[in-house]
Amino acid sequence: MSAEAPGRGIERTLREMFDDAGVRGWLHVAELHRPEARVTIDADDVALMGSVYKVPLMVAYCRQVDAGLLDPRQRITLPPQDRLPGPTGISQLQDEVSMSLRDLVVMMMTISDNAAADAVLRHVGAAAVDDTCRALGLFRTQLNDGAAGTLARLVTETGAETVDAAFARIADNDRAVPPGVYDPACATATTPAEMAHLLRTIWLDEAASPDGCAFIRRTMGHQPAQHRLASGFPYDEVAVYGKTGTFGVMRHEAGVVELADGRAYTAVVFTQAARADRRLPRADAIIGATARTAVEHLRGRE
Repeated sequence: MSAEAPGRGIERTLREMFDDAGVRGWLHVAELHRPEARVTIDADDVALMGSVYKVPLMVAYCRQVDAGLLDPRQRITLPPQDRLPGPTGISQLQDEVSMSLRDLVVMMMTISDNAAADAVLRHVGAAAVDDTCRALGLFRTQLNDGAAGTLARLVTETGAETVDAAFARIADNDRAVPPGVYDPACATATTPAEMAHLLRTIWLDEAASPDGCAFIRRTMGHQPAQHRLASGFPYDEVAVYGKTGTFGVMRHEAGVVELADGRAYTAVVFTQAARADRRLPRADAIIGATARTAVEHLRGRE
């Protein structure tokens, strides 16, 4: 019997873990300071990224603040009739809201507030985000108007009258989902490898100024979601910085895991569930489980 090729064992293990959880998985886990030491599963494939797009949007915002093009203290007023739908934050409020541009950025990154993100994107500009991605070597990442564009296309593809009705349509396991709904060619999309590269530039102070990168790291550390990436590292001495992304059957997280011994790893896991149920705890938890398995594999090779 021939010996198994290096890396094939961990790939098989991870694929089996994804299969057992009922999802298709994309994964890129790498040592922060030695990115060539990595574990990948289809990491160069393009997939819808959901709210993970808010990471490159925040980088573009910080670069514009660095250049003096945006004032982070500028007050932005969002009337209730002109807000992007979403399950959290300002999207759920009924009255006029006014806050600084900087605080809107925090809202979009911590609780993934769609209305806040849409306001930030209008001020930063989609073209500026695309330019930022290209400048940092992300050539397969595309914004396509962020969440607003994604939701508009969802309504069109499903033939629904509202966003809520469109989501109800794709959450029905007894009806086929229109083929264009999850097509990354016309939506906000990226690859796990490119998101891992972006995270590395943030942690190495290369994505923006040192102050800007520190702001991104600090904000990602305040994300309250613990059911995905953080669930694989449930220890007080382990710091997990992340940004989740969700769209229909897609559940993702892109982040950095810092261990107590000082070692750090970029961890990007995307999933697409076989079922359209809105609550699939195993599909959430597999993100943390596979990331931890990959980190343990890398540590075992040191």
